[in-house]
Amino acid sequence: MSEPTLHDRYHLIGIGGAGMSVVAELLASRGAIVEGSDREESAVLEHLRSVGVRTFVGHDASHLDATSVVVVSTAIRDDNPELAVARERGQAVIHRSQALALAASGMRFVGVAGAHGKTTTSGMLAIALSACGLDPSVAVGGVLPQLGTGAHLGGGDVFVAEADESDGSFLNYSPVIEIVTNVEPDHLDRYHSREEFEEIFVEFARRLVPGGLLVTCAEDEGAVRLAQSARGEGLRVVTYGRVDRSPHTPDVVISDVRDEAHGAGASLTWGEHAASLTLRVPGEHNVLNATAAWVAGIECGLEPQVIADGLGEFTGAARRFEARGHVGTRRLFDDYAHHPTEVEAAIREAQVVSGEGEVTVVFQPHLYSRTRIFAERFAQALSGANHVVLTGIYGAREDPEPGVDSTLISSRVEGASYVEDMHEAARLAATLTPEGGVCLTMGAGSITHCASDVLEEWKRMEA
Repeated sequence: MSEPTLHDRYHLIGIGGAGMSVVAELLASRGAIVEGSDREESAVLEHLRSVGVRTFVGHDASHLDATSVVVVSTAIRDDNPELAVARERGQAVIHRSQALALAASGMRFVGVAGAHGKTTTSGMLAIALSACGLDPSVAVGGVLPQLGTGAHLGGGDVFVAEADESDGSFLNYSPVIEIVTNVEPDHLDRYHSREEFEEIFVEFARRLVPGGLLVTCAEDEGAVRLAQSARGEGLRVVTYGRVDRSPHTPDVVISDVRDEAHGAGASLTWGEHAASLTLRVPGEHNVLNATAAWVAGIECGLEPQVIADGLGEFTGAARRFEARGHVGTRRLFDDYAHHPTEVEAAIREAQVVSGEGEVTVVFQPHLYSRTRIFAERFAQALSGANHVVLTGIYGAREDPEPGVDSTLISSRVEGASYVEDMHEAARLAATLTPEGGVCLTMGAGSITHCASDVLEEWKRMEA
């Protein structure tokens, strides 16, 4: 495969999105002229302007320079006026993942994939490698507070990036290390079956450079099948997990797991390698995420306890159980969870943090297809909370489906409320949260903008 070549000028459609904004910042860091458009003004656009990226609010063909390479994601529709004029002119149009591969050219690429945990795991590894002095380049689909961004062009030769399976675009990468946190079926509007979803990860494993390493979780059935397939093809594979939660003994054994309100930890053993892990973020799932990053750090040449200590510097990522404020003894957190397994994990984390307090969730389902397919499982996951409020569905790239709304979930959760407007739903959730309780705004859409509704309602209640 020939080395990709950076171009002089790029135009990103939907530049304010989590993944696109990262690519924009990285391309600009490498000296390209970068501009782009998004539907509405946002803090992301403001940040991009501060680093020299020109942004437009609204999509219009006049925004597009005829010399630009146009970058799109799967979410951009064919009738977008900028995309339409680019195709009329015969301008180059590439996918976001291809642009990211260009930004990473010449570096050791570490791709972090999986249905859940990509942002946290890649963020953990990025912060740990930085703490250990490797100064990696980073492309994470969420802001890392310690970096102030999800994108960073470092001075080292390691590039840590999320690798997105949702549209198969992670097949554009050639990693030296792949982390697959899990292969639990998702995006079934595209893949249609578990087998089809798992096959794309098999293809991803085949994208490893010769001698590269695949790191997978031994506690996840799909990841176990991936490890077996990869080993059968002669690839290097390392699995990690707790012995009592894994069908086969993992290569990296996690033991003595601790999960408390202020953080989590465990003992890690991988052959002759051993380390004590102490994290500043809670959650047993975060112990698993950190273990994957620990293996990758060792593969990058770091000593076991050194990389473990580096992982202890990670303080979280935006929208991954992110503290958003408190009023009196009531606390508010925000989480990106939008798959039943993620919802269940976030609620467990909230229960640990709340202690004896109650947990209230205001959940905005993401995608009509996902709501329809996983309605029963969402209901089971949400039932772990003391109080549940559902908003209307955030359709994102999808058009509404007849008969599909949030009542498919709320009707299955005892005592749950359905309020179409997310701001009204957030205010209701605030009133349901007693003193000493935790309220969790949750979903991959716009629900994150409702923090002020909850906090203001709590202030009113205490007045």
